[in-house]
Amino acid sequence: MTGHRDWPDLALLELLVSISEHGSLGAGARAVGMAQPNASRAVARFERGSGVRLLRRSPRGSTLTAEGALVVDWARGVLDAAERLGAGIDALRAGAGPGLSVAASMTVAEYLVPAWLTELRRRHPAVRVALDVQNSADVAAGVGAGNYDIGFVESPELPGGLHHLEVGRDELVVVVHPGHPWAQRRDPVTSAELAATPLVVREAGSGTRTALEAALGGAGTTVAPALALTSNAAVRLSVLTGGPPAVLSALAVDAALASGELHRVPVAGVDLERRLTAVWIGPRQLTGLAGDLVQIAERSSGRAPG
Repeated sequence: MTGHRDWPDLALLELLVSISEHGSLGAGARAVGMAQPNASRAVARFERGSGVRLLRRSPRGSTLTAEGALVVDWARGVLDAAERLGAGIDALRAGAGPGLSVAASMTVAEYLVPAWLTELRRRHPAVRVALDVQNSADVAAGVGAGNYDIGFVESPELPGGLHHLEVGRDELVVVVHPGHPWAQRRDPVTSAELAATPLVVREAGSGTRTALEAALGGAGTTVAPALALTSNAAVRLSVLTGGPPAVLSALAVDAALASGELHRVPVAGVDLERRLTAVWIGPRQLTGLAGDLVQIAERSSGRAPG
């Protein structure tokens, strides 16, 4: 590495990711335990130093710009690397503890896995966890290749040779900007209308995209998407800025719906509920750390472990 530059600190990157996940500066700051004025100053200071505008500020609140959403995607990789660094240092200090390699699809990793791992570490303080975040197709392929002890996916289609267990349920929702014509509709959008509308969707291979296409399979051939993006934050931002309708996990848009930044569109004639599934190879009966993590996932969703 040559030269010198002012690197953003990890606390700022955590704040930006939290803003993305919670839909606004205020909610994101609260989630990381930072006072909103301090959060606002930290972001403004980085904007001045980098020359990149991260937030769109309005009387209704502050949300990420398109550039801010890209920075968030890059920040996740930095934070993951920092987490691995910290875990490695902890292992060197405490001696090598038991390890667990986990792969999870993006929505599961963003909104559910952190709480699951917190509980796992409470039970096993010395555990070393390596987490990879990929789309559902890549998670399943990686587990099948023996690269991970356990994987979590959102896709309804699972390749053969994997053991699987449902650990929870999720719901896909159709969302639009409050100014979109669908926000004024009194009647639900039909499955045929949804299939015939160019939507903003996740990339091919993601659990969200696969589940949507499976749900609309009976409504005829779907048209090509208006945009296919690789993160929930990018899809959400596209709609927030007035783009076409999108279909995302309810987990990814709950905060934006609660704040009124997005509008949920009722849909008739299609089931958008999906299963969240643990996948693994080897013995059918999971034991050890992987078994404990799956049990935690089941209990967190209210399902009786089975």
